[in-house]
Amino acid sequence: MSKVQQPKQLAEKIKPVAKKPKKVFAAFEYPVAYCIAGVDEVGRGPLVGDVVTAAVILDPEHPIEGLMDSKKLSEKKRILLAEEIKQHAISWAIGRATPEEIDTLNILHATMLAMQRAVLGLNVTPDHVLVDGNRCPTFIGDNGQIDCQPVVKGDDRVVEISAASILAKVERDNEMIELDKLHPEYGFAKHKGYPTKVHLEKIIEHGVLDCYRKSFKPVANVLASQASQASQASQASQASGQR
Repeated sequence: MSKVQQPKQLAEKIKPVAKKPKKVFAAFEYPVAYCIAGVDEVGRGPLVGDVVTAAVILDPEHPIEGLMDSKKLSEKKRILLAEEIKQHAISWAIGRATPEEIDTLNILHATMLAMQRAVLGLNVTPDHVLVDGNRCPTFIGDNGQIDCQPVVKGDDRVVEISAASILAKVERDNEMIELDKLHPEYGFAKHKGYPTKVHLEKIIEHGVLDCYRKSFKPVANVLASQASQASQASQASQASGQR
């Protein structure tokens, strides 16, 4: 008869898993520039709707307290900060790329295009652009190419990028709320278009709307399944008609 191991013996056998230390980034050193714009995107992961970007040039005479990565802020705080950014920024603009453009270009290139559109939408041309992430597109201004620098974790390290992330997040969330009013059965106001279990179930149940990104695998799978079912139904109908 095997001996029953006591909790202490079991605990000794379980080796603690070492936690990977979080990478700490140094404080960002700003480039020497007269007018800096921060750029960020929201909506690369969702299955539906535009990928939305924002570009912001902050006014040093009107600093805004509480700017940080939009994902770390409550919805209420984001909305309040978005209004403050729009009120006090020297310039701000929203850029976007549609689901059709995402399907044609892929999500990375569509995001770069949306960033270019945001910077072009500014009514003041910056002489330097800081972009969240590890790459940035080519930005063209009135006097040619604008200097650009990607900043990893920029939405936490650069206030201009933080402001852009907040504007883009609020803009896209509002679009999902409006889409929810048109199609409440999909629950867009809750999942914001991200591929949650409930969202995937709703797509299967109600079908793929025109605003979905048809190149994204979960959506493509549903379309392929529906096409297969339609084909089988058509073949069965033809077979019964020939009897």
